[in-house]
Amino acid sequence: METTERTRNLAKRLRRRMNEPELRLWNRVRANRLDGIHVRRQHPLGPYVLDFFCARARLAIELDGGAHDEGRRTRDDRRDAWLAMQGVQTLRLPASLVMDDMDAAVAAIRRRLGLPQA
Repeated sequence: METTERTRNLAKRLRRRMNEPELRLWNRVRANRLDGIHVRRQHPLGPYVLDFFCARARLAIELDGGAHDEGRRTRDDRRDAWLAMQGVQTLRLPASLVMDDMDAAVAAIRRRLGLPQA
């Protein structure tokens, strides 16, 4: 799947401007902290930039804030369908879960990855 220079540049910009839920989750999953599984942040894939991506598990982890409740559902569904055609599953987590209960958010990721609960 081809990733354009424009998408790669957008990913670089987004890495520098991560929002609070993204930063908090990144601090919990970075540096192989999920039983040695590598997670990338703001990863370009085809025409999209994924919030987080685990290549080993072919898993995109997306944090959904309020904008996803207000009319973005169709766009998200289209994106998830495209990712599925590429063999990538999507795990969508509410940003509020990351902010309110980080342990539950990490547990959801661990479950999807098939890792034992910590």
